[in-house]
Parts: sequence; structure tokens; C-alpha cells
Amino acid sequence: MFPPFGEMLTAMVTPFSQNGEVDYSKAAKLAAYLVENGSDGLVVAGTTGESPALSGEEKLELFRVVVSAVGGKAKVIAGTGSNNTRQTVQFSRQAAECGVDGIMLVTPYYNKPSQEGLFQHFSAVAGAVSLPVMLYNVPGRTGVNMLAETTLRLAQLPNVVAVKEASGDLEQIARLCAGAPPGFAVYSGDDAMTFPLLGLGGCGVVSVAGHVAGKEIKEMVNACRQGDLARARRLHHRLLPLFAVLFIASNPVPVKSAMNLLGHDLGPVRLPLVALSEAHLAEVKKVLTAHGYLR
Repeated sequence: MFPPFGEMLTAMVTPFSQNGEVDYSKAAKLAAYLVENGSDGLVVAGTTGESPALSGEEKLELFRVVVSAVGGKAKVIAGTGSNNTRQTVQFSRQAAECGVDGIMLVTPYYNKPSQEGLFQHFSAVAGAVSLPVMLYNVPGRTGVNMLAETTLRLAQLPNVVAVKEASGDLEQIARLCAGAPPGFAVYSGDDAMTFPLLGLGGCGVVSVAGHVAGKEIKEMVNACRQGDLARARRLHHRLLPLFAVLFIASNPVPVKSAMNLLGHDLGPVRLPLVALSEAHLAEVKKVLTAHGYLR
């Protein structure tokens, strides 16, 4: 069964003008470029899209613009999660009106809810919308890890169809894949964990590196699905330096810098994020050049 949102999704960065405003025209162009270069779907206004620094109206307009640019060609998943359950319900309903194909809900950050709190939070939001829901577990960002047992409990809800798992815990990922009901998709939330996750029974990735190497990542996922593990492994090994350098500083600073180096002119990041140091920028250039992306 083909995964609900595709196999290779890219968590899209948000382009800004030099004065720090969202550049919606470039967002549309970037969305089209990503879909032409391997992405089955796009996550808009997630962490990679600098969601903490975007207003609600900016996010909604991004959803509309990206749906207009690639709707029907790729799935558009709106990042609507927050650590306020009522606010998340309201915003998810607003996102649904923009024509998106699904919503992504991050585990509530800073509050540090219990496992039961996580279950109740996600249940409340999923029950308030008819859209398919992707859960997002990223304890390194949020301070709370959603256990496999909680995710699998949520997977019984009719419109909870996937999880973006970024715990980095292979045992937890294995328990998720082993217990997932039919139709529930387990995506890697970490590019470097994609190949191991696919081997455990996951379906694909929500990628940052997809901005730069979308076709190669898609090829790796396809090779795994076709049983050609040797080819998939070679691609994984080739891409590891890129995966590493794109997290040399807080995401999305390195990937936005990489895309700017490659001529996409996506602008700066917003405070509280700042530009890469010269040393880190040199590392990004080195890897892009070594892999033939930058000449």
C-alpha cells in the first residue's frame, strides 16, 4: 500500500526577502522546484519552515500559495501543531480551509505533558478535523518523547495516518513499525536515519536534505522498496556527509544557506536564528562541491 502522503516528503524552508518579509512568490517557485526534483509531498510551516517565527496569517497564506503551486501534483501537509491544544484545534480548522491534504502535529513543547496528556492532546485535534493527521515526535526540539505505545494507541484513530519519527531511537522505531496497523505510515524525521528506518519497515522520510538531493533520496527509497538494498546502501553512504553538514547548526540555517549558495535566493533566516558562521559556511560549501552540487 502506497503511503498516505508519498514516500519522499520535503520539509520546506520559508523564503524571506532581504527585509525579512515572507516572499510568497519564491515560496511558490520553491514548491514547484521541490516537486520536480523528487518530492511526493511538502510539509509547509514546520520547524524547517521557521514556524516559531511565523505569524498565523503568514502560515495560512503559505498554505494557500503552496496548494495553488503544486496542488494535485504533490501532497501539501500544513504544520499546525503547537503546545496549546485549543489554539491547535482552531488553527488546524483554518488550515483545512486552505485546501491542504493533511496536517502535521508536533508533540507539545515546553509543557512536557505525560503520555496520557499527549494522547488527549492529539485526540482532541484529530477529532476536530476531517483531514489526515501526521504526528511528529522530535524530543530533541520539544523536550518530550512520545513512546511507541502512545503513537500506536493514536494510530487507532481513523484520521491519524502517519508519524514523523525523529527520536533517533532505533528500538522505538522498530516497535512502531512492528505494531503499526494497516494503513499507518512511519516516516523518518531525520535524513540520516532514513535507510535504517526503511529496513525496519518504515515507508519513507520527511526530509531536510530533499532541498538539495531530492532525486537521490527518492532513488534510495525506491531502491529499498524494490529490494535492492545494495544500491540503497550506496546512496545512503554517499549522502551521509550532506545529511551531517545540513545539521552543523540549528535547522534550517544550514539548508537555507546551501540553497542560497546553489542560486535559489531564499533570503535570510529570522531572529532568533542567525546566519551561519564563516567556518560553518565553508563546511557547507566543501560538501556541496565534493558532491557535485556546487561548481
